[in-house]
Amino acid sequence: MQSCPLCQHSHADDFHQDKRRRYYRCQQCHLVYVDKADHLDSDTEKAHYDLHENNLEDEGYRTFLSRFAEPLLQRVGETPQQGLDFGCGPGPLLAHMMREAGHHVELYDIYYAPDKRVLTKQYDFVSCTEAIEHFYQPQNELELLLSLVKPGGWLGIMTKLARDESAFATWHYKNDLTHVSFFSKETFEFVAKRYQLELEFVGNDVILLRKTQ
Repeated sequence: MQSCPLCQHSHADDFHQDKRRRYYRCQQCHLVYVDKADHLDSDTEKAHYDLHENNLEDEGYRTFLSRFAEPLLQRVGETPQQGLDFGCGPGPLLAHMMREAGHHVELYDIYYAPDKRVLTKQYDFVSCTEAIEHFYQPQNELELLLSLVKPGGWLGIMTKLARDESAFATWHYKNDLTHVSFFSKETFEFVAKRYQLELEFVGNDVILLRKTQ
């Protein structure tokens, strides 16, 4: 059995299996993750992302993202700050909203904004909305994200939170084949403790992590 891709713990439970994939849950950090054998190749993955229709004029999408942007803006403050939207996708509406509020925001996405020069700086805030569930190596990617945040800065994450197996079995979120890492409240509590972060849950799917040092 493969080690947990978040904490490298070697013990996991067989959490769930459906017609398409097998899922494990780490006994240490409680991450639910998809068996490596069921990961998509990069071409298939990008073809799926290309179907997304998130554009800057979509008011429904703006309303959805406002549940993330508003609490982050409250904590960042009104003074112009430097930010990075990590995993911005083909329609970087969140970055547009943060810019409307007066902040400067860079973009990074492995497919749609792959300029790695933005990964050589630090920022007052880094946003990662509806992206962390796509991470094949969440330990590496989380540590990268945290390295991009200045001391005292914020890492904001938006993702649906996994619950118990019975809820997971009927959960629509797992049916997207590009979703491979499912975090729970316990997982984020583990992350916060391991990396000495302040942790806040806002609503059901917004997680704010403050880098204390």
